[in-house]
Amino acid sequence: MIKKSNIIKTLCLSLACMLLLSACKKEQLPQPASVPPQKSAATAAKSTVVQKAISTASLPVMQVNKFDFSNKKDPFKPFVSEKTNRNNSNEHIKKTQKDELPIHSFDVGKFKLIGIITGGRENRAMVTDPNGKGYVLKVGMTIGNGNGRITSITSSGVDVIEQFTDDNGRVRKENIKITLPRKQ
Repeated sequence: MIKKSNIIKTLCLSLACMLLLSACKKEQLPQPASVPPQKSAATAAKSTVVQKAISTASLPVMQVNKFDFSNKKDPFKPFVSEKTNRNNSNEHIKKTQKDELPIHSFDVGKFKLIGIITGGRENRAMVTDPNGKGYVLKVGMTIGNGNGRITSITSSGVDVIEQFTDDNGRVRKENIKITLPRKQ
């Protein structure tokens, strides 16, 4: 048996839905108080002035970019820049290496050869500078303030080649040999 309260609820709900659907029509929606009532189509046509179309050719050309960054600094460039030419790049590298290491602060002739190590993959030599500081050398290293390159290490001594530019602008090579002191 169906209860009377369920039937009454169902009837009330269906009646409310029908009233809502039948009462609201699109043409009869209430307008807000701030909007004035619309004029009829005949009076609206008389009072409306139609604007003439403007040609785009007569309009001034507008700039796409309003900002000009031509005089601004590039944020990806370093603060300090080194200007080097391709010709002077080797000289610049040599000067920085010469200034960085103490082995490049003395003349090659002032180094004393203490000993030579043979028997490994390559020969090595040990020299001391005039201050008494020792260095282990191998073939290909640079030594001295003239950027002398070690070409060979033999049992008799160390061969060094220095390149320099003379007064005429020619590149000259000088062979220097550092030998072991004779036993007395």
